[in-house]
Amino acid sequence: MSANEVIYQVGLPEQFRSSAASLYDEAFGKKFSVAVRSDKNRLLLLTRCLMLEYAIVAMSENRLIGIAGFHTPGGSLTGGITYSKLLSQLGFIKGSWAAFIFSLYERKPAPGELVMDGIVVHSDARGKGVGSRLLSEIADYAKEHGFNRVRLDVIDINPKAKQLYKRKGFKAVKTEHFPYLRWLLGFGGSTTMELNLLTKA
Repeated sequence: MSANEVIYQVGLPEQFRSSAASLYDEAFGKKFSVAVRSDKNRLLLLTRCLMLEYAIVAMSENRLIGIAGFHTPGGSLTGGITYSKLLSQLGFIKGSWAAFIFSLYERKPAPGELVMDGIVVHSDARGKGVGSRLLSEIADYAKEHGFNRVRLDVIDINPKAKQLYKRKGFKAVKTEHFPYLRWLLGFGGSTTMELNLLTKA
């Protein structure tokens, strides 16, 4: 696979919904498993609830190889995971627990801000510039739609991602430490990073 064979586009056709859910779960399943332990239920939830119009995707030979979700005031890739849908699928107790855990991850955009809602590249397409290009596409999309900055959060156990964001011009603006939640979430801190589009060439 060469970079020229990859197509980047905003939104994903419905026929790739299950592929998007599987790819997203591949990257974030471990984190999401705190909220929804069952692999089957978690994958079903993602398949049903992902809002595919809030993503920039990478396609190669009619196959999804990368996805970068985003969150705007209008919606987000994971915005379809609502309390009512969690209750409907998981029942009251498990659904309420899942809603509580997901609330810990929630980051709403401020005015003029686009927030990243997860980025993942398929395992056999990593190291080929797909993730870097997706970040560039996100920045371009944000600028074209009048946003002033792109914001994301990177957890303390993912230093490679943090280095990639730095190379793409993101700057750390805040670091939070919550070691008391490490037993629950699997990480004990996160860094908020921003890409200022007003100064980006």
